[in-house]
Amino acid sequence: MRVLLELVRIILLFGFLGSLLGMLFTFIYEFLGVNIANKEWMVSLSIFILLFVLYRNRWQFSGWYKGKGREKLPKKVTNVLVSGVSLLLILVPFLT
Repeated sequence: MRVLLELVRIILLFGFLGSLLGMLFTFIYEFLGVNIANKEWMVSLSIFILLFVLYRNRWQFSGWYKGKGREKLPKKVTNVLVSGVSLLLILVPFLT
């Protein structure tokens, strides 16, 4: 039962926060006059990666699931995913 509750929690967290961040980035891009007509997937992927890192490093320890496999991502992986991949995907629409 705890696993099911944790899956529902993950879906709600990613869905709600992903939607909010997506709207925020869309507003910022529109405000700055950047056209992201064919680049929405990059913004969505960067938001998903950011939420994934947040979940693995923070949120999984405050949830219902208390079983195996609960450990943080290594610092190197976290740095590559956040600064390397996510920020690059967020900045690409400004460069093109």
